Amino acid sequence: MTALATIFAMIPLALGFRSGSEMWQPMAISVIGGLVTSTLLTLLVVPVAYSLMDGLSRKIGWLLRFGKD
Repeated sequence: MTALATIFAMIPLALGFRSGSEMWQPMAISVIGGLVTSTLLTLLVVPVAYSLMDGLSRKIGWLLRFGKD
């Protein structure tokens, strides 16, 4: 929600409607791109990492149980 609010707040700066916005336009575009990229990567990477770690812990647990017998 915070990233979305920041993206919407930066849109007028990125579009450059006001005079003197030439200085702020590249910064706004960079911030929007960074927020979009980081949000999408977070939504993708965190579940994948969790799934990989869960599978790894199950394999290690199985090996430890197998070794005790």
